[in-house]
Amino acid sequence: MKKSKIRAIGNSLGVVIPKAMLDRLQVREGDAVYLVERTDGIEVRAGDPEFARQAELLRDGLHMYRNAMTELAK
Repeated sequence: MKKSKIRAIGNSLGVVIPKAMLDRLQVREGDAVYLVERTDGIEVRAGDPEFARQAELLRDGLHMYRNAMTELAK
């Protein structure tokens, strides 16, 4: 866990994320991140959690119906 301060950025406020964390998340300046409100704080995610959930459902469905998909692809 790293500590960071909330800082003024123009008329807004922001948090500086250490470079080591940015490298692990594989994000750079200008990349989009997603903020997820939790009961105990805010989670910063490099990917969209809703998209990840939907992609997992798609993978499950494709696996479950792989024979039908193979036949439809002919």
